[in-house]
Amino acid sequence: MTESPNLKDASVIVAVDDDRRVAVLSSASAGHGELFLPGGRRDPGEMPEQCARRELREEAGVTAGRWRHLGTYAITLGSSARVSLYLAEDLTLGHQELNETEEDFKLSWWPLDEAVTAAAEGRFLLPAGPLALLLAERSIKTNELPRSAR
Repeated sequence: MTESPNLKDASVIVAVDDDRRVAVLSSASAGHGELFLPGGRRDPGEMPEQCARRELREEAGVTAGRWRHLGTYAITLGSSARVSLYLAEDLTLGHQELNETEEDFKLSWWPLDEAVTAAAEGRFLLPAGPLALLLAERSIKTNELPRSAR
């Protein structure tokens, strides 16, 4: 297999508010799916969580007080590019900071279970979003159980 020169390391974020709603983006210019989570490619010298924090702030206008790393995965076979997935909680809402290629991004807030259902129905544009949603849902449920029930 050959290395794909266009693939770069990225981060994807599941931002969950106090009402268990998830920041979900959509774009009129999206081709194959209609939904995606905040995220994007890492800038040179940027660490995965730094990328996640920047992308969440830019694309959703959100900052988070609590971060959980959900895992890092290969983007595709034959590439060294990785995508790091995060759960962001304790959110503060602000304004989106969209660039020219993102100016039609529409932010909406979905109940976590509805976002997971949409992922299972194939409504997400990129595969990292559904994986991040499933891992975030599992992480949230695990942490909500009383210690004696684990």
